[in-house]
Amino acid sequence: MSHDHAHSHAPAPEAMNGAFLAGILLNTAFLLVEVIYGLRSHSLSLVADGAHNFGDVLSLGLSWFAAWLVGRQATARRTYGYRRAGILAALVNGMLLLAATGGILWESLQRLWHPEPAQGLTMIVVAGLGTLINLGSALFFLRGSHGDLNVRGAFLHLMGDAAVSLGVVAGGIGILLTGWLWLDPAIGLVVGILVMVQSWPLFRSALDLSLDAVPADVDLGQVRALLLEAPGVLDLHHLHVWAISTTSTALSVHLVAGPGTDAAALVHDLAHELQHHCHIDHATIQVESAAGGDCLLMPKAGPASQHSHASPEAVHGHTHP
Repeated sequence: MSHDHAHSHAPAPEAMNGAFLAGILLNTAFLLVEVIYGLRSHSLSLVADGAHNFGDVLSLGLSWFAAWLVGRQATARRTYGYRRAGILAALVNGMLLLAATGGILWESLQRLWHPEPAQGLTMIVVAGLGTLINLGSALFFLRGSHGDLNVRGAFLHLMGDAAVSLGVVAGGIGILLTGWLWLDPAIGLVVGILVMVQSWPLFRSALDLSLDAVPADVDLGQVRALLLEAPGVLDLHHLHVWAISTTSTALSVHLVAGPGTDAAALVHDLAHELQHHCHIDHATIQVESAAGGDCLLMPKAGPASQHSHASPEAVHGHTHP
């Protein structure tokens, strides 16, 4: 048995604690401001946006909880730990983004047909404050958003909210200058479409990872070529690549090796190659002898690469973070 260790360069879950706490506190404070001024000015749009921001606070809390779960140790029952919680949180965040955007689009269409009086100055001041708060909160997640889908979900959520608030500011200015009430829903419609276009890739990526699809940053053809080009490897089968978490990728494969191949050295070298060239930090490699019998997992029919032979005494290798 050979073990090699590799490490992800994404920020550790605990490193994002301050970002989540700051985002939640800022958005909670702004939520109270929006609701208070929305009720005082009889502005339905501000109250509705306050309800939307309440959903944002819940979303940030969910992402933070998932990040905390990811950092927990594995147990005898959950041998991978809770690292997949980040994927589930990103999926829920994507769903919340799409649902919230759908609500914005529906409300905008309704108000295009039936414009309602809006207080432009109140819209500008409160929504302007919201833009600054959401942009400031999003900056806390900027660094972590490049390597963690869960953090990226929080980042996109806040950026989407900033865009919505900026659209409300523009609508308020337009109403003050022209008196055109349809500007508010028209801008909301445009912003909603932009947020949906931005949210869809997050939702699709999270859904793919939750269904064990090959992560987007892994080229399966490159992985297959790297394995087959290794000295002594004649063939391979049962190649699988999937995400353990939003920052860690796993692989399992059966390699058919020729006579005299040093299985331990092969596993060691391939583990490092996969880590450095294919972004795979948890590889499980089984090396089988071409002179042995059929592998128990071998399908009875299929392409030539699926008909390799293996000895009962296979050598297994693992790498994990």
